[in-house]
Amino acid sequence: MVDVIVVGGGPAGMTAALYALRNGKSVRILEKHGFGGQITYSPKVENWPGTAQMSGNEFADALLDQVMAQGAEVDLAEVLRVEDRGNKKAVFTDDGKEHEAKALIIATGVKHRMLGLPGENELVGEGISFCAVCDGDFYSGKTVCVAGGGNSALQEAILLSGKCAKVIMLQDLPEFTGEMKLQEILFARDNVEKRTGVKITALNTEGGELRGVTVEPQAGGAAETVACDGLFVAIGLIPENGAFEALAELNKYGYFDSDEQCTTKTPGVFVAGDCRSKNVRQLTTAAGDGATAALAACRYIDAM
Repeated sequence: MVDVIVVGGGPAGMTAALYALRNGKSVRILEKHGFGGQITYSPKVENWPGTAQMSGNEFADALLDQVMAQGAEVDLAEVLRVEDRGNKKAVFTDDGKEHEAKALIIATGVKHRMLGLPGENELVGEGISFCAVCDGDFYSGKTVCVAGGGNSALQEAILLSGKCAKVIMLQDLPEFTGEMKLQEILFARDNVEKRTGVKITALNTEGGELRGVTVEPQAGGAAETVACDGLFVAIGLIPENGAFEALAELNKYGYFDSDEQCTTKTPGVFVAGDCRSKNVRQLTTAAGDGATAALAACRYIDAM
C-alpha cells in the first residue's frame, strides 16, 4: 500500500504527485495512455511562467523525470473501479491488479471531441489545434477555420481574429448556438466569415500539411473546398469520470462537481485538473489544482 494513488499522468496528476512526494508521502501514478495528457499535442508552449518556449512533450518529459526522481512509482494501466474501504481506497486496473492507498487523487483530464475524419489524429498539433491561447500565434497573418458554433468556438475565434488574416467559422447546425453577445463581437470583425449548415467531410493535405477542408451542405448540394492553414476544433470536451461517480458528484456535463478545494463527498478522495468543473482549463490551472489536491490529501493522511 502507498500513501497516495494518483489516477492520471497529465500536468494536474504529476504536479499532485510531486507535492505529495515532497511532503514525505509515497505515491503511485496510474496512467492509461501516455504521460503528459493533452499538453503533448502542443508543439510549442509559450504560456508557462518563467519559460519562454518549450514543446508540450518537453514539458511532460521533464515533469515525469522530476516526479520519478522524487520517488514516484508509475504504472501504465486503466482504472476500472474504486472501492472506498474507509481509511483505505482499493483501485482496480485493467491488468488485473488491485492497488491500495490511504488517499486517492483523481486527475483524469478530458479528451477533445473529434470530427472523426480520416487522417485527423495525425494532424493534431500539425495543422489541427484545440486551443487558440496555446497555438494561435502559429497562425498569425494566416487563414484558419474554426469548427463549432457554441461559446467555446466563438471565444476561440475572437482570439484568433486578432491574430489571423482570416477566420472562417464552420457550423454544422443552421445557426450558431453561443451567446448572442459573443456573436455580435465576433461577426462585427471584417476578417471573420461564417458558414452555417455545413459539415466538414474531409481534411485536405499536401506534403503532410493541412491545406484546407471539404465541406458539404447539410441540406444537400455540392461539396466545396475551403482553403486554410489551420483548423481549430471546438465541438466540445469529453470528461472520463464514469468509473468514479460513486465517490464524487458529477455535474450534468460529467465533470466532477468540486470547488477550488478539490474535495469530494468521499473523505480521502480528491479531484484535480480539467476533469473538475471550472471556468478556465489551462496548463497553469491544472498544476494549481494538482498542488491543492495533494496538500489536502497530505492533511487528510496526517490526521488519520
